[in-house]
Amino acid sequence: MIENIQKECLDLLRQLIRIQSFSKEEDKTANLIAQFLEERGIKTHRKMNNVWAYNKHFDASKPTLLLNSHHDTVKPNSGYTRDPYDAAIEGDKLFGLGSNDAGGCLVSLIGTFLYYFDKENLKYNICLAATAEEEISGNNGLELVLPDLGELEFGIVGEPTEMNLAIAERGLLVLDCVAHGKAGHAAREEGENAIYKALADIEWFRNYQFPKVSEVFGSLKMTVTIINAGSQHNVVPANCTFTVDVRVTDAYTNEEVLQIIRANVSCDVTPRSIRLKPSSIDKNHPVVQAGVSLGKTTYGSPTTSDQALLDIPSVKCGPGFSGRSHMADEFLYVKEVAEGIEGYVNMLKPVIKG
Repeated sequence: MIENIQKECLDLLRQLIRIQSFSKEEDKTANLIAQFLEERGIKTHRKMNNVWAYNKHFDASKPTLLLNSHHDTVKPNSGYTRDPYDAAIEGDKLFGLGSNDAGGCLVSLIGTFLYYFDKENLKYNICLAATAEEEISGNNGLELVLPDLGELEFGIVGEPTEMNLAIAERGLLVLDCVAHGKAGHAAREEGENAIYKALADIEWFRNYQFPKVSEVFGSLKMTVTIINAGSQHNVVPANCTFTVDVRVTDAYTNEEVLQIIRANVSCDVTPRSIRLKPSSIDKNHPVVQAGVSLGKTTYGSPTTSDQALLDIPSVKCGPGFSGRSHMADEFLYVKEVAEGIEGYVNMLKPVIKG
């Protein structure tokens, strides 16, 4: 049975690659995913370009696990030497835009869902969600449909990790800061230089050490990346603006970090968003232990994914290699689809089988 699922999912991946599905333009791949599931007797739900489904014997009294990956892609970069939508198999490689990020993960999770779909007496319900806008951290992807999915216990987010387990993911805060002074003539002792006020805060951002240190990531990292001030050489600037990139570890929430920063600097601090949260799962969680027992390693991921939108324990895991994502002539090894399905199935067996 699993061999047939593996073949069907490889075929599905090739069909997905042949359809352009840039972020916000995923309607046709959403149609294909829904059709693929419905042809196999699975009822689907849809909101905008997000498609989700539940296992046949869903039981509201049981907890639910989420299987999630995305079907949008970035635009092909200028270095492509082949048709990004050809889905050609050459030797042991399947080429095409989105093959690695995250088509292989998505179809492997779909295959896993098919494998368990009609199994009875599972300890968990299974919710499969193929979502949109991940590549742009958009508002109309996973975040849009989370309220519709119901209560979730934990999740697997499909991203290319060579089936290793990212048990934590950094969050991201981008802060726009404004130091206020008072304009004056540079030749006279007047005004209050906003640059000098900003420098004190910038020095704090450079040197401050947050007390709690992540077991996975170590210290939280803050970097001032942009600074602007002044209009002409003889005018004391009234304002100095600067931008801070904050990579939040699983030791803090975004809100906690923001509160600490505001308590220590004099400038105005405005986050562009607090949506991209740090995430983690206990290394002793059964799904992590199951993966480790299969020989997989655990690590902390420096990159952001839809995992940042979840408030539940989650692990990022999937076939493919992150270094191939967004590259010219993107590819996935053909065997990685079969290995992905088998890996997910075996990782979930000790967790959800009754």
